[in-house]
Amino acid sequence: MLDASVMIAHLLKGDPHATAALEILDTEEELVMHPLTIAESLVGPAKQKLVDVADRAIDTLGVERLRPLEDESKRIALLRAETSVKLPDCCVLATAEQLGATLATFDRRLADIARSRGVEVVGA
Repeated sequence: MLDASVMIAHLLKGDPHATAALEILDTEEELVMHPLTIAESLVGPAKQKLVDVADRAIDTLGVERLRPLEDESKRIALLRAETSVKLPDCCVLATAEQLGATLATFDRRLADIARSRGVEVVGA
């Protein structure tokens, strides 16, 4: 389960986490992203008029674009109420929990909360 911080580091030239992002993305494991996380990752490229290029780059990596999961809105709302994590991060965390997936993020706060909830984390 990829957080936007990993994809942004990969897509943004000169990002300090670019090498670590490439190591995470260069895997035989399935790469999965929530639709809101993909949108978050595409904001920078959109500002540079490169949204289509970046969107194709995500596809080239073989990232699976998730469809909303059962009771997703309720699970995200409950997670937000319990943790005060921002909604985009709640989307990532709730999905990682439901899928039993490892969460890849460079966001230390999100990583700490995920670990406290029993989610395996890489990157942070």
